[in-house]
Amino acid sequence: MNPLFAIVIVGVVLVGWVIVSYNGFIRLRKRLEEATSDIDVQLKRRYDLIPNLMETVKGYAAHEKQLFENVTAARTRAMGATGMAEKEQAENALSGTLKTLFAVAENYPQLRASENFQQLHQELVDTEDKIQAARRFYNSVGRDLNIKVETVPSNVIARLFSFSIVELFKAGEEEKKNVQVKF
Repeated sequence: MNPLFAIVIVGVVLVGWVIVSYNGFIRLRKRLEEATSDIDVQLKRRYDLIPNLMETVKGYAAHEKQLFENVTAARTRAMGATGMAEKEQAENALSGTLKTLFAVAENYPQLRASENFQQLHQELVDTEDKIQAARRFYNSVGRDLNIKVETVPSNVIARLFSFSIVELFKAGEEEKKNVQVKF
């Protein structure tokens, strides 16, 4: 066998491996972008539902002014958050205020019986489930990308083309606590 032929074969295999590895990283990056977009779509849906829900509750619980202000402030912070860590923290705070809102609603039987409240509540619960599903999808794609970035031999390609570890969603401390409502 000719040594030049062997070098060409090794070169072709090496270039092929680089191309396949690079394309794998690109596929994962695009799936991560899709997952991020899915999360944003569901968060937008939640942001749009919150004012309607608050207006419905206000009609029954007008004296809960501080709670409404807290929900509004948390919604505003969440909508303005940038970066994955800040967004995650703001979303966790918003979830906490919404749990408090629903806990307060338990004290108003007429509100709980309201068809509008029930529909909005169900839509928000459905949206929360979709947000969690979108976060799980993001985390699974992020996990796959992180594994590829850290394992040999694909870590060589990751360094060569500046692919890096992505931060995954975690449950915040607020989400781990039980909601306490004090009157």
